[in-house]
Amino acid sequence: MKKLFCFFLFLIPFLLSAQTTTEQTGTASYYAKKFEGRRTSSGEKFSNKKLTAAHKTLPYGTKLKVTNLSNNKSVIVIVNDRLPKKSTRCIDLSQKAARELDFIRAGKTKVKIEVIKEE
Repeated sequence: MKKLFCFFLFLIPFLLSAQTTTEQTGTASYYAKKFEGRRTSSGEKFSNKKLTAAHKTLPYGTKLKVTNLSNNKSVIVIVNDRLPKKSTRCIDLSQKAARELDFIRAGKTKVKIEVIKEE
């Protein structure tokens, strides 16, 4: 019995880390123009004219619905880049996505992120 209990104590952290969060809230910002044409961490060329995003942990290709909490505008984006681990933002968006969410002037905004389809 003791061995079984120890096994489950060992297994619990792995099970918890395997779960993915389907909803998150936090701060969003957008890419500066200087990143246009550079390679993202997924290997594709970055374009501010596409609906893409950088996230800390979600797999490349994951479709997200991002909602600006100050005006309820939403946009669908695809994760194709990584945020730095120490970043205080939860997501970086292309300028096209930021325009659709109407926060270009502000530079950042509070958002809700919902996973639509995880690759």
